[in-house]
Amino acid sequence: MFEDTVLERDQPGHQGIEGAPSAPASHEPDRPAVTARAPAQEHPAGKQPAPPATIPPEVIGKATRRSFLRRRPVVSAIGAVLLAAAIGGGYLYMDYSAHFESTDDAFIAARQSALAPKISGYITAVPVTDNQHVAAGDVIARLDDRDYRVALAQAEAQVAAARASIENVDAQLDVQQAQIAANQAQVDQAQAALVFAQQQATRYQHLEQSGYGTVQNSEQFTSQLHQQQAALLNAQATLNLAQRQVESLKAQRKSAVANLAQAEAQRDQAKLNLSYTTVIAAQPGRVVNLSAAVGQFAQAGTNLTMFVPDQTWVTANFKEIQLDKMRPGESVTMKIDAYPGRTIQGHVESVQPGSGTAFSLLPAQNATGNYVKIVQRVPVKIVMDNPPADVALGPGMSVVPTVRIDAAPSLFERLEKSSLRRL
Repeated sequence: MFEDTVLERDQPGHQGIEGAPSAPASHEPDRPAVTARAPAQEHPAGKQPAPPATIPPEVIGKATRRSFLRRRPVVSAIGAVLLAAAIGGGYLYMDYSAHFESTDDAFIAARQSALAPKISGYITAVPVTDNQHVAAGDVIARLDDRDYRVALAQAEAQVAAARASIENVDAQLDVQQAQIAANQAQVDQAQAALVFAQQQATRYQHLEQSGYGTVQNSEQFTSQLHQQQAALLNAQATLNLAQRQVESLKAQRKSAVANLAQAEAQRDQAKLNLSYTTVIAAQPGRVVNLSAAVGQFAQAGTNLTMFVPDQTWVTANFKEIQLDKMRPGESVTMKIDAYPGRTIQGHVESVQPGSGTAFSLLPAQNATGNYVKIVQRVPVKIVMDNPPADVALGPGMSVVPTVRIDAAPSLFERLEKSSLRRL
């Protein structure tokens, strides 16, 4: 853009500029050259001068950009590099983030439970304290066990009495078996005597009929035959009675065995009650919110403490639109708000077959009233592969899990791997 100083000849104060002598160069400083233009020709009457030509905005914009590039080439080059870096970085970020799904609606979960005694009694010892880690089998509290030891001794005495009763019946059975053997011998003896009596009676009856014997002898031996028959019947009856007595003794033995089983059950129950006086941890974990105190009378079922097991996991409530590519077994990277400097690895174990509201106490009834669609959240169970052992992790602690839903490496990961190989 050029600037000219235009001086009209007929303007006052500028007459004789052309004829003025020039000053010596050594006395006055250099001045810009002044060019005088001739007066413009007068336009004919009735005609106005033509307006200057209008320049399009596109031409002005291009000229401005060209002038800026000419005047600021370094700044323009830096801006172009930054713009290209921003576009490339944005693409790398979008490509990398498409391989993951994350949520901040995630918490550590565990099957915590209340520890309570099954029997009542006074607490005599509490060898643990709040937030203490215990192993499986460690003692949490002890109750006064004297009453239960007495009950156990009584039950053991009943067991001994039942066993003695069985032994007594067994002894009676042995005696009865001997008595049966004796009665059987008497039956055999009576049987032999009966055979001889039959022979004698037959012999003397024949002598009487042939005239060589008397009627008295015949009747005498016939009477002896009848006596031996009665003696045999008596011996057989005695033997039968002894055998029936064995059945009675066997029934008594069964009753004694049943009494022994009942006594043993009472003894086992007494042992269990005695064992219940010691409240122990069934699995490793931590004692939380301990309320037991020495001297306190604890009723059966009284809550002594809360127990949080070591086995914990993460319940992440992902939006249902994030579950399209999420499958069990996929790797997970977790950040715990309480320990931001730690990164915990894990994997997806399962996805709940239904939203969280479907299993709540009062599930939503979408068939009533006006319906507004809301994106539901579905609980996903995540198991920690390397849970930290030097810090306490408990239910309710906030976690930010990131699930890798695409195992294929992203462009950023490929570039990073190639750069590492070059190094």
